[in-house]
Amino acid sequence: MKIKVSVSEERYDEVASELTSAGIELDEDADLLLTEREKHLRYLAARPAGRETDPSEKEHIPVDNIISIEAFGHNLEIRTTAGLFRQNDRLYRLQEQLDPACFFRISNSTIINRRHIKKISPAFSMKFTLTMSDGSRADVTRSYYNSFKQFLGI
Repeated sequence: MKIKVSVSEERYDEVASELTSAGIELDEDADLLLTEREKHLRYLAARPAGRETDPSEKEHIPVDNIISIEAFGHNLEIRTTAGLFRQNDRLYRLQEQLDPACFFRISNSTIINRRHIKKISPAFSMKFTLTMSDGSRADVTRSYYNSFKQFLGI
């Protein structure tokens, strides 16, 4: 059995040793996830873009450094202040693990970090265009327009 572990750094070693001694394999790509109650991810394990050939080569990215996450099927492209990373997962599963006070879904395929919004520009047909801290742009689609306004309190 393989399990992905998402616990605080303080408890990770303790939890990991208990699971491995019980014969459970730890794997960042596992379908099962073990988390702490009322906790959100602090770090996200992902592969640096361009080095996907070695699946064991992963870095732990602080979630505060995440600017946006875009899904392409089961593949996620994670744009951070340190560069571009990739991960194999479903966007809705990752969204459940992120702090909803900071991260918001702006379309069916994109999540943004509100701390990295640099500029909000209104667009036609109940849409917004966001300019992020790295200069990239993201569109808030009509389906998410009203909930985005509520999220930001505008």
